[in-house]
Amino acid sequence: MFKHRCWSSVCVGLLALLSGACVGIQPAPVKSIDIGERGPQLAAALANDALREQLLACTATPRRSNFSISHRGAPLGYPEHTREGYIAAAHMGAGVIECDVTFTRDGALVCRHSQCDLHRTSNILQTPLASKCSEPFAPATPAQPASAKCCTSDINLDEYLSLCGRRDVVDTSATTVAAYLTDSGSPVVDEPLSCGTLLTHAESIRLINQLGTMFTPELKSSQVPMPFNGMTQKEYASRMLAEYEAAGIDPKRVLPQSFVYGDILHWIAEHPAYANNVVFLDPRGRQPDFEPSLAGMQALYAAGVRILAPPMPMLLTLDAQGALQASAYARFAREAGLELITWTFEAGDATDPDNWLYMNLPGFMDHESRMLEVLHALHTQVGIKGIFSDWPGTVTYYANCFDL
Repeated sequence: MFKHRCWSSVCVGLLALLSGACVGIQPAPVKSIDIGERGPQLAAALANDALREQLLACTATPRRSNFSISHRGAPLGYPEHTREGYIAAAHMGAGVIECDVTFTRDGALVCRHSQCDLHRTSNILQTPLASKCSEPFAPATPAQPASAKCCTSDINLDEYLSLCGRRDVVDTSATTVAAYLTDSGSPVVDEPLSCGTLLTHAESIRLINQLGTMFTPELKSSQVPMPFNGMTQKEYASRMLAEYEAAGIDPKRVLPQSFVYGDILHWIAEHPAYANNVVFLDPRGRQPDFEPSLAGMQALYAAGVRILAPPMPMLLTLDAQGALQASAYARFAREAGLELITWTFEAGDATDPDNWLYMNLPGFMDHESRMLEVLHALHTQVGIKGIFSDWPGTVTYYANCFDL
């Protein structure tokens, strides 16, 4: 359901890239936005009459919106953090595109969601480079699932760039590498790419700049001891921003992110041109004893934080009647003057009771169309300024309808 093979603007660009017809030709800024069919189809299935009618009556010409933030590209349909995924996100109207930044063994900065996810998000296990992985492939047994651990820091840059990007889907019951890497299929693309083009961070900057969007690089936590080959954590954080400066990018177009509060404070103090755009990916909701408070939010603001980015469950709850409402966390953050963005829309099956993004809304997610009700509450009740999405076209559709 809701699948399509391609829509014209994305299809032409991607097929040309994949065929090699455009070798040496750089993409131009995306002017024609095509949101695809998924958003309107989800809207048509809404049980909420008022929201359904409002969305279906929308006749806005599709246009880019900074409310729509590309999470890792467009990984619901394309291999994450690949050239093809970034181009697809831009064509779907994402106004901001993310590169998660980590490093190779020889210190090059590259785009990958985790330093140690190559066994899932690339074909490394099917290449001779598998011998360099931190942990080789171990087939599933009755006692434990299949596993492996392959890190960007296990290999050099040229080796990294030789790999194919793939969707982050594995079968942990597998007893062979081929079965482990079987892609069960995308809900939005009939034939997912089997070999996406991996990028360095600097290459992502050039591509995203050519596509004409804003940037939101996330400094990923190191999974090896720091300093690494002489690179300290502060040097790592500064090097990420230095690559934007080397490319001549206006700091106002860059929203640096980190879960590590020390990185946030470092950027605010040492890179003041970026200070107002720094995004603190708040990890405190994972702490079982965390209790939000106005004083805590005011302390963040006093330290220079202006943008806070918690996951969706920290911003919404259900009232006594089972209706969506802003959480205390959201109210305190707004009262303290903090802007809010959140994550992640269209990540996983919304109706799966084990999907942690909706587990705090028991009984609410009885159909995937209800994601749009959650999005509407995040906009109208919480007042978010943007949301990361694994399929940006749906958020762009909503944003266009509400002139965001």
